[in-house]
Amino acid sequence: MTASHESVSAPTRRTVVAAVGAAGIAAALTACGSSDDSTSSEPAGNTAKDGAAKDGAGKELAKTADIPVGGGKIFGDAGVVVTQPKKGEFKAFTNICTHKQCPVTAIEGGTINCPCHGSKFSIEDGSVKHPPAAQPLAAKEITVSGESITLA
Repeated sequence: MTASHESVSAPTRRTVVAAVGAAGIAAALTACGSSDDSTSSEPAGNTAKDGAAKDGAGKELAKTADIPVGGGKIFGDAGVVVTQPKKGEFKAFTNICTHKQCPVTAIEGGTINCPCHGSKFSIEDGSVKHPPAAQPLAAKEITVSGESITLA
């Protein structure tokens, strides 16, 4: 019986490094990629099927005195921004920008502001006051009872 010896060459270090690098780049691009579909204003998993915040319905967000007239307050954990455009009038919107789904971080000058690309939204109705966002912030349901503001 004759033994047959096949020559099997191992991949070179350069081949392995190139393959690992390409796989890493592909994974990073997949993780960082986003859709240009601007119709969704909520990040995945932030809302229940009926649009109510998960585990946040009925939870007190703030006292009415905590929300300044002509301004508002961002409740990142609850995924909501509460504003008071006029004394005694409270509004609520998602805290996620409709442009690239970045969380908004400031309320000033009558607008809710996104730091990622400069979009600004009205504290009165969530409408776009400054692009690049093309869609308004989605309204959220809140209940004001006495001095307490809760998610509906």
